[in-house]
Amino acid sequence: MLIGLGMDLAAVGFWRAALANPATAAIEGTFTAAERAYAQSTAGDPAEHLAARFAAKEAFIKALGAARRPGPPLTGRLDPRTVEVVRDPHGRPALALHGEAQAIADALGVRRTWVSLTHTEGTAGAVVALEG
Repeated sequence: MLIGLGMDLAAVGFWRAALANPATAAIEGTFTAAERAYAQSTAGDPAEHLAARFAAKEAFIKALGAARRPGPPLTGRLDPRTVEVVRDPHGRPALALHGEAQAIADALGVRRTWVSLTHTEGTAGAVVALEG
């Protein structure tokens, strides 16, 4: 059963600028080491891959909000590194949840996540569905 759905778009230019400025903490504060390594290892612009992963993290948070039952809103800001975009054995994008993200998903009855990524030179997008 679908219990949450989220979608997000991200500007590739923001992540391109963050990559160009090693003094910024945006990259390390948002992406896991594995996500950063994947983006750097791919052909083309690593910023496109980072922007798509950022969009997936935001889409997951939106899907959690859609899955919430009546009650208090989510408080605070979820550490984006607790939502990691990985590749399944077939090379398809998937989500690996850690720490607080996993705890919230468990509390909501999430059994499986689905993610779709896309990117162009200027924009990246992601859709995340939560299955319960």
